Amino acid sequence: MKNRIYNIGILGCGKVAHLHAKAIQNLPNARLAGVWSRTSETAVDFANHYNVKAYTGISQMVAENNIGLAIVCTPHPFHLKPTVEAAKAGANVLVEKPLASTLHDCDEMIASCKKAGVRLGVVSQRRWYEPVKRVKTAIDAGKIGEPVFGTINMLGWRDKAYYDADEWRGTWEMEGGGVLVNQAPHQLDILLWFMGEIDEVYGVWRNLNHPYIEVEDTALAIVKFKNGGIGNIIVSNSTKPGIYGKVHVHGKNGASVGVQADGGAMFIAGMSEILDPPVNDLWTIPGEENMLKQWNEEDSKFFHSVDPIVYYMERQIEDFLDALDNNKEPLVTGGEGRRTVELITAIYRSTRDNCPIKFPLLPEKERKDMDGRMI
Repeated sequence: MKNRIYNIGILGCGKVAHLHAKAIQNLPNARLAGVWSRTSETAVDFANHYNVKAYTGISQMVAENNIGLAIVCTPHPFHLKPTVEAAKAGANVLVEKPLASTLHDCDEMIASCKKAGVRLGVVSQRRWYEPVKRVKTAIDAGKIGEPVFGTINMLGWRDKAYYDADEWRGTWEMEGGGVLVNQAPHQLDILLWFMGEIDEVYGVWRNLNHPYIEVEDTALAIVKFKNGGIGNIIVSNSTKPGIYGKVHVHGKNGASVGVQADGGAMFIAGMSEILDPPVNDLWTIPGEENMLKQWNEEDSKFFHSVDPIVYYMERQIEDFLDALDNNKEPLVTGGEGRRTVELITAIYRSTRDNCPIKFPLLPEKERKDMDGRMI
């Protein structure tokens, strides 16, 4: 049924969950109907804030409220259980990035949603940034020819106060990784959206200057894409202060396009505001070289006219509900989310094995090192 009102449940009531709750409140066809958390006290506090009911059981919440969409906001290694339970109960599921910490969990989540006949999506709201959409539109229109060289350059900083803010931060067991798992998925998703399927990855990660955490603060990779293109990835939480996150694509006809999706400092959900608006910082398509100033002025004006932290969450939830209304896939599917985790996993395994990693990747069920992280 089109244009129905969807009851939405939030699973996990940490900082990012508040952004989803505010986004839901702004959508005319959405209603926050219930919340669940691994910790009952957290769920009760969150529920009281938004005047909804807290639940200790996901199935009960879905059944009592006819939940059409469950949004999973638990820490990364704990996405599997609530996703599977919500799907079995009949709810469609939107999961905060990344889809999961391991390929095994990704595959279990995708299979469970498929078996239950529900949709699965992954939060990647930066796809709705105007400068990001402009790059994708140009590539799809053939304006740069075939994309043959893609880069990510994301330099930022996380201090000890950041890691002390939540018990799960900076640990393999509770966070599932460092900059690759927490800060980089948005940029990795955008690069894959622009460049397509991967053939092979050689990567390396290090903890350069955060001795009080277990996980990586810096990672690099060389990527071979199936279309013959190549890529380079540099992501870091080790450069003080935070600076930017850029994704650039160069085409076979020599033209280049790019976006700075994050600037000034990297956003921290519930702890900071977005400092700089996203902008197209590279554009050499013939006849459009002089458009950057106009686009950046227009995009910046619009960015500052809304609450961008919530606005782009609204757009992703809106897209998911539209997919349900029209019986189609959302823009960012569970499969798309798995591709990002596959790339992250390849960098971890490449570091562990000191060799390039061929795609596709399957879970390593016989190993206990979280897909190569714990070496």
